[in-house]
Formats: sequence, C-alpha cells, structure tokens
Amino acid sequence: MPTINHEIYVEAPVEVCFDLTRNVDIHTETTARTKERAIAGVTSGLMEKGDSVTWEAVHLGVKQKLTAQITEMERPYRFTDVMLKGAFHSFVHTHEFIEKGSGTIMKDRFIYRSPLGILGRIADWLFLEKYMTRFITERAVELKRIAEGRQQES
Repeated sequence: MPTINHEIYVEAPVEVCFDLTRNVDIHTETTARTKERAIAGVTSGLMEKGDSVTWEAVHLGVKQKLTAQITEMERPYRFTDVMLKGAFHSFVHTHEFIEKGSGTIMKDRFIYRSPLGILGRIADWLFLEKYMTRFITERAVELKRIAEGRQQES
C-alpha cells in the first residue's frame, strides 16, 4: 500500500492549524482546483470525532464522491479520517500537529489502497501516487497561506 508523508512548517499556533485542517469550509477553499464540495454529513464548520462528510469532486477528469469519517481525535495534536465509501479500496489519513517555536509543524500521513488489484498497483506506479502527493502538498500550502494570513491580521 502506498504511503504518502508530507510535512510543512506554519507560522501559526497549533490550535489554529488543527481547526483549519478539520474545517469543512476551509477544505472546500483549499481544494478549489478539484471543485470539492461537501454534499452530505457535516457540510460546514468544524468536524469532530465520529463525524463524517461526503465530498463530491473532480479528480483525474472524473466526478467522484467519497465519504470519510473522523475516527480518532486528540485535540489539538492529531486526528485521523478514514474512507467509508469512494474510489479507493481504502485509505487512512492521519493529520498531526507539533508545536515548534512560535509555529506548528503540520504532518500528513496518507496510506491508501487502490481498487482493482494489479491494475490499481499499476495505476499507483504510473500516476496515482504522484497525483495524491501533489494534492496533499498543494492543500498543505494553502492551509499554510490561510493560517499565516490570519496570524498577520491578529
């Protein structure tokens, strides 16, 4: 199963980073390129442990739906969401927040399994792992921009 690890330093408090990352409205903003929008479950505001959301988005040119649920939460340092239904066979996405100086290191660990057996593994090798790495990285950069912008406004 492919594992994507990404980390980024954000000049903002851990609580700000934690709340921005689990905010449905901010998720929509940070994934505008794929036209993500919440269509069921928690569709606005902050998600809590046990909450689920169904996203509709365009990935790789195909409109898709994906339902994920927050299964673990240790505020404001960590939460995990897992796919309940969607294009992947499965995924587990852990978000970790580590206080560092006056800011926060945000870490993503995304472990997934593609559908379709050997065909899915070929897709991982050809393009999917690279696509998902870029998606996670771009979202983290947008979260950093928003969090640091809010710090400058304070």
